[in-house]
Amino acid sequence: MPNSAPTIAGLHSAYAAGATPAWVVAAAYARIRAVDDPGIFLHLAPEAEIQAAAAKLPAFDPTLYPLWGVPCAVKDNIDVAGMPTTAACPAFAYTPARSAFAVEKLIAAGALVIGKTNLDQFATGLVGVRTPHPVPRNAFDAARVPGGSSSGSAIAVAQGIVAFALGTDTAGSGRVPAGLNDLVGLKPSVGAISARGMVPACRTLDCISVFARTVDDAFAAYAVMRGFDAADDYSRPVPAEAALPRRIGVPDAASLMFFGDHAMQAAYGAAIALLRDQADEIIEIDLTPFLAVAKLLYDGPWVAERHAAMRAFLATNANDVHPVTRAIVGNAGKFSATDAFEGLYELAALRRATEPTWSRVDALAVPTAPIFPTLAELAADPIGPNSRLGTYTNFVNLLDLAALAVPGPFRPDGLPAGVTFIGPRGSDAALARLGAAFEMPAAKRRGATRPAAA
Repeated sequence: MPNSAPTIAGLHSAYAAGATPAWVVAAAYARIRAVDDPGIFLHLAPEAEIQAAAAKLPAFDPTLYPLWGVPCAVKDNIDVAGMPTTAACPAFAYTPARSAFAVEKLIAAGALVIGKTNLDQFATGLVGVRTPHPVPRNAFDAARVPGGSSSGSAIAVAQGIVAFALGTDTAGSGRVPAGLNDLVGLKPSVGAISARGMVPACRTLDCISVFARTVDDAFAAYAVMRGFDAADDYSRPVPAEAALPRRIGVPDAASLMFFGDHAMQAAYGAAIALLRDQADEIIEIDLTPFLAVAKLLYDGPWVAERHAAMRAFLATNANDVHPVTRAIVGNAGKFSATDAFEGLYELAALRRATEPTWSRVDALAVPTAPIFPTLAELAADPIGPNSRLGTYTNFVNLLDLAALAVPGPFRPDGLPAGVTFIGPRGSDAALARLGAAFEMPAAKRRGATRPAAA
């Protein structure tokens, strides 16, 4: 299990007390060697290169440079200048001359990008194993899936290598790995962070996400990257401040599904018990229309948007694509343009059906993941567990909502679980306030249930 947890605040306190970026960089690379997981990074910058970048940092000023001297990692479908972008497909590789817009902002704020992380190829999956490279090991149980598609980014943070890492999120890729590795996963409102310089999965839904150990760290990175980018057709401004949500919706009995995973069910129950002490009201919500939206993402014509993102590459390199990914994207051929419009009509009707929920509650609190599959279970059924993992994540971007996954009480078997707060578009700051309020008592509960060997 992870035994090191650098945070932005902790690093800045160390710097204020006289620590040097050279020492922090050396510690990060020492941690990489100690963890010894070849599945985390697809490209790791030589330590000397990052030491040289650290030596060029301006004078320490955490107000002017809020990420000064903070090592971070970037999912390998987001461009970092001079580092190959592969989307976990070696035949797709290119080396960009310019970083993604969001990465440029991180570097300008003083962050040190040490490498590019593994993923479900072309960001298609929630399990983290659809890669031609070694699969990153779950930080708590190597026999379990790491979660995806942002598997390497989550494990880099969970193992204490970096303070935060960028993932992406189209259907839950920035939240599921957080829930399965005891992390915060911030999925912003669509367009709040520019996606320029990111390999698209579904351009209308894609978000750059943040993994961190704390809500404050995740929001600090988000705040640096947030902002309108006229060069990104899907960039949109969002509010910077918001009130603390007080009315919290939870799934009613008919909407709460754990597919027989009683340990996940127990952990979620413990999380809601903590939340009852903080919320003004806990209101049961019928999530039927939300769950119907979730089914549209892969069972409806939106799979064609994934095909649109990959069409040129598939035309020449279909055999270089992971077989499960190829099969999923291949389903696009089942849908016509007429189907696409009918899907849009169905989504509009379902969105209208969900709207009354937001007059009753300020935020939803759902399980981040309803199950925690083993690698063996996934080998036996590559599709089923992945689909179930997306039960409470797939609908969020289609409905233009914001979400924040936070750790909750551990499962009875000592494995992590989490709860995800979901709110209307633009509620990013409000969810961060709610998550920060929740994580303090949740951390105490987690510590009490953590196995003695941790």
